[in-house]
Amino acid sequence: MKLQASSPQDNQPSNTTNNSTDSNHLSMDEHAMRSMDWDSIMKELEVDDDSAPYQLQPSSFNLPVFPDIDSSDVYPGPNQITGYGFNSLDSVDNGGFDYIEDLIRVVDCIESDELHLAHVVLSQLNQRLQTSAGRPLQRAAFYFKEALGSLLTGTNRNQLFSWSDIVQKIRAIKEFSGISPIPLFSHFTANQAILDSLSSQSSSPFVHVVDFEIGFGGQYASLMREIAEKSANGGFLRVTAVVAEDCAVETRLVKENLTQFAAEMKIRFQIEFVLMKTFEILSFKAIRFVDGERTVVLISPAIFRRVIGIAEFVNNLGRVSPNVVVFVDSEGCTETAGSGSFRREFVSAFEFYTMVLESLDAAAPPGDLVKKIVETFLLRPKISAAVETAANRRSAGQMTWREMLCAAGMRPVQLSQFADFQAECLLEKAQVRGFHVAKRQGELVLCWHGRALVATSAWRF
Repeated sequence: MKLQASSPQDNQPSNTTNNSTDSNHLSMDEHAMRSMDWDSIMKELEVDDDSAPYQLQPSSFNLPVFPDIDSSDVYPGPNQITGYGFNSLDSVDNGGFDYIEDLIRVVDCIESDELHLAHVVLSQLNQRLQTSAGRPLQRAAFYFKEALGSLLTGTNRNQLFSWSDIVQKIRAIKEFSGISPIPLFSHFTANQAILDSLSSQSSSPFVHVVDFEIGFGGQYASLMREIAEKSANGGFLRVTAVVAEDCAVETRLVKENLTQFAAEMKIRFQIEFVLMKTFEILSFKAIRFVDGERTVVLISPAIFRRVIGIAEFVNNLGRVSPNVVVFVDSEGCTETAGSGSFRREFVSAFEFYTMVLESLDAAAPPGDLVKKIVETFLLRPKISAAVETAANRRSAGQMTWREMLCAAGMRPVQLSQFADFQAECLLEKAQVRGFHVAKRQGELVLCWHGRALVATSAWRF
C-alpha cells in the first residue's frame, strides 16, 4: 500500500525568468541541489560535516557540436578487447594480476553450477586479494570478489543497518557530486529530457514524475527551480517514488527535504511512496494518476533487478501512456545485458567499474579519504547488485532494454541542444581530463576515454 503523501503547498507564484545559457545557470543548479539535499540532511541527523567537498571550478564555454558516433566506439561488442582487455584471458598480465583469471573462473563455476569448486577458488583468491587498496584494476577485483562471495553465501553486505551507514552514504553522494561529473550529468540530462517533453506537449502546469530510483532526491532541486521559473503560477510537481521495503528512513528524509525546498521555490508539491512489493502485485494500478497531468516515468537499469517480469512491466507502461519515459543508465548496461551469459555480463561490468574507479583516481588525489567513502558506500553496493543481476539472468536470455522498449512500441526522442550544452558546461567546470560527451542512437553519453559511463535517453509511445 501507499505511504501517506504530503499535502500540496499553496504558495505565491514566483517571478518568471528567461533561461540562461551561461555558467551561472549551471552553478545555481549545483548550489540548489547540494544546499537542499545534503547539508540539511546532515544537520537533521545531527552529524557535523567537517569534510570540505572538492568544488567544480567555473570556466567559460562555447556551445558544443557533437558528432554522431558509431555504437562500437562507445559500447564495445562482446568480442572486442577494450580497456584492460578482460574479454581475452590470454591478454591479462599474470604478473600480480592473475586474480582476474580466478574471478572469471569463479563465474564459470557458478554458471555451470559447480558451486563447491567456486567456493574453493574464491577461498584461494581471498588469501591473495585481501585489501581494496592499489590501482583501479586491483580495487575493482577486490569489490567483485566480495560480490561473488556474497552471491555464493546469500549474504547482503550492503544493507544500511544504522544511522551512521546512512550518513556515510549521504556524505559519499555529496563528495562524489563534488569531484566527478558523473552524478550531475545523470541529474541534468534526465531533468532536461523531462523539461523538453513538457515544453513540447500540452501547456498544463501539472507535472507527475514516477521515479523508480529516487535515491535521496537531490536531482529534484534543479527540476523544481526550472518548473518555478517556467510557470506563471509557480507550477505544481507531484512525485511518486517506487521504493524498497527497507527504505523507511531514506523516504522520510526525501519527503521532508523536498517539501522544504519546494516551499523555498514557491511551487506546490506532493510526494507519495509506493512499496516495490505492492507494485509487483498491482503494477501501475498501485500508482495514482490524475487526468490533466503530464506524466513522466523515470527508470534506470535498477528496474531489471527490482521488477519480476520486465517485459510485462514495459507492456503495462504503455497502458499508462506517459508523455515521456526517461532512461538513465549509469551502470554500464550495454548490449551484453540480457545476453543470458553470466560470464559476458560479469566481464562487461568489471570493465565498466574499473573505468569508473580510474576516472575517480583522476578526479581526486591518491589515497584521498573521499575516494574510499565513495567506493565503500556507493560503488561497492552497485557492483554487488550488478553481479547479482547478471547471475540471476544467466539462463534467461532476455532482450536488451532497448529491444524491449522498441518491442512495446516506443521510439527514442532526440534530446535538445540545450541538454548537449549543459553536459558540455559540466565537463568544462569539472576539468577532469579524459571525460567527453558523445551521441549514440538518440542517447546523450558521458564517456571516459571512449567507454560510456552514463547514457541518458528519452522514449515515447
